[in-house]
Amino acid sequence: VIVNKGDPTEGFHLVVYGQVKLALTTPQGDEKVVEIIGPGFSFGEALMFMGKPYIVTATALVDSLLLHVRRETVFEGLARDPHFAQKMLAGMSRKLHSLVSDLESVTLKTGRERVIGYLLRQDAEGADGDAPFTVTLPVSKAIVASRLNLTPEHFSRILHELAVDGLIEVAGREVRIVDPIRLRAFP
Repeated sequence: VIVNKGDPTEGFHLVVYGQVKLALTTPQGDEKVVEIIGPGFSFGEALMFMGKPYIVTATALVDSLLLHVRRETVFEGLARDPHFAQKMLAGMSRKLHSLVSDLESVTLKTGRERVIGYLLRQDAEGADGDAPFTVTLPVSKAIVASRLNLTPEHFSRILHELAVDGLIEVAGREVRIVDPIRLRAFP
């Protein structure tokens, strides 16, 4: 655990390498993954500016190196360098856009649409769009399910249905997108 919900925010964290899960926990002990942060991404900036405690728990999922930038250092940089201020605003704006997109997804899209969208966004090589490709889930299926606002069982059921329909093949954390064109058009 890097920070717990309720810890004071004395700066922000930047992931140098590794993977960090940002999550909420219900009173019943269930976990909702808000985001998975990888190298080059950060968390805690908005709360740092507001002077509020952390609203999520941040946990390293794998061996990770994080850089903690203290609030005072950030404020000094903002006062000295307008370009630094622009970069901070751009980063926070990207996060806001991402959160609004996530909200839109969980409120307006079905579970199947969320899973299909997630799988298609994982095409890191940027294939031509027609050719089959393989996705390696970066975290466990349970964490991906939580990130998509699904139960692990519902996520598995959707993967199974897509496999039965001949759109994907699943082997552990490897998901082969057999027919990207049909998958994009799938209801």
